[in-house]
Amino acid sequence: MKYKTFFSTYKLLSAAIVFLVFGSCSDDFTNRPSEDSISLDSYYSTNEQVVAATNGMYSRTWFQLFNKFYWALEVGSGNMYSGSPDVSGLRTFSLNGSDPELENGWSSLWANVAQANAIINFLESRVGSGVDPKVLQNTVGEAYFMRATAYFYLVRIWGPVPIIENNLDYSKEPAINTNPEVDVYRLIVKDYLAAIDRLADKKRGANYSDNGHVSKGSAKAFLAKVYLYQKDYANAKLMAESVINSGEFKLLGGDALPGSSFADLFKYKNNNNEESIFSLQWKGDGNYGSANNCNTQFGISSSTVSTSNASYGGVFGPSQEVLSLYEAGDVRKQETVMTPGAIYPDIKTTTGTGFTVPVDESNAQNSGGGIKKYCLGVVSANTGPADAWAMMDNNTYIMRYAELLLIHAEAVLAGGGSTSDAGALNSFNAVRKRAGLSTKASITADDIFKERRLELCFEGDYWFDLGRIDKTKAIAIMSAQNRGDRGGARYYTPVYSADHSTNDFFMDYPDNDVAKNPKLLEPPVPYTFK
Repeated sequence: MKYKTFFSTYKLLSAAIVFLVFGSCSDDFTNRPSEDSISLDSYYSTNEQVVAATNGMYSRTWFQLFNKFYWALEVGSGNMYSGSPDVSGLRTFSLNGSDPELENGWSSLWANVAQANAIINFLESRVGSGVDPKVLQNTVGEAYFMRATAYFYLVRIWGPVPIIENNLDYSKEPAINTNPEVDVYRLIVKDYLAAIDRLADKKRGANYSDNGHVSKGSAKAFLAKVYLYQKDYANAKLMAESVINSGEFKLLGGDALPGSSFADLFKYKNNNNEESIFSLQWKGDGNYGSANNCNTQFGISSSTVSTSNASYGGVFGPSQEVLSLYEAGDVRKQETVMTPGAIYPDIKTTTGTGFTVPVDESNAQNSGGGIKKYCLGVVSANTGPADAWAMMDNNTYIMRYAELLLIHAEAVLAGGGSTSDAGALNSFNAVRKRAGLSTKASITADDIFKERRLELCFEGDYWFDLGRIDKTKAIAIMSAQNRGDRGGARYYTPVYSADHSTNDFFMDYPDNDVAKNPKLLEPPVPYTFK
């Protein structure tokens, strides 16, 4: 992979002349607007219509990122394995700008930016006098949250990208320079602060159907993570503690919810539970891209038994390293990775209820095991429905409270060698205690880095964690990973140079965009904030 800067606004500008149609205001997202057929002439006369304006931004705008490309990053991190040519380029660090899934991920994120910009810039002028100003501001706050989150992915995956706050500003001159990472992060912080100012406070209770939309606490949690990436530890700690002290979120299976467990996190019935800070709200509606494809992508499909609702399964499997990553007694192992011989009595398969992971089958890309997270099995009373493409309605976590606790511990550590600070230990040990592990009296950066991998494995963060630590250390970790399948070990080494002329930790931008907009091969240009 090479370090390049370019961008096509053609798709983005086609999405700029859009706005939001009416849909249901309920958090179950049963009815939602299309992500690409929105009219700027829409007029919002009720609170319900305004609340529904963002529903589509909780699923369909994210689909092309989370269908395959996001999980290809887990292959790159060494957590997953795949030999499938459409998602395996990062396994060998050979992914380039011609990759269709890379372009899908890129386009998905810009679709989110375009949708958010439409709401931020035009919604307030298209509401009637009967709309409650607090309802209106909450919806605008959601748009700021979504734009910040999309840019947070863009800058971590591609580095410098164009900052676009209003798509119509570029309708006559679509050639746009990229902007430096520092400016992109400044926009992200600015947007999350705008979201915090506008979003309502929320208490997450047992009525999960009320928890689908993000809250003020959600924005604070994400801002804590952004500050952490910038090594602004004081503000990361401040934001994390504000969320912790609010009591909005809780660990399932933690001290506040002892009747639940880590396993409950990934059950369909627990969509939008108390631990969910922000989750994608999938809902099959007869259209491709409305539901979650993970059960098929991760499910095992062997010659004798399948957990997939499709005729295939297991596009991704666990890496050989992850199969033996968890220590004895860690309850997360059973609910994260399927090891040969493991038993799942509640999973329905094509042969009946109760699944034992095959020992001798070359399943899940010849990994020998399987991915448990997001794998529900064949449709049953416990799984919810599947659509015509075998996609299901289980949420995808973007952030859980467990991660916020680990962010807090790292912010307190503040780049130091170790800490025995009581607050940091409370946060860190709460995650370990829920996992069934012993607590620690002192923690280091390596402890937190490892705990993040164990807790968030197959949730997409390990690639970004490797990208934010010292590159020499990251390269050593990745070079030592067995990136092969059960048939043989294989090792590959990422490349990184200080001048960014080669940088396997950033993706190439899509070749199609380079061809359309060669101006953006120029160096990044500082952004002028208004």
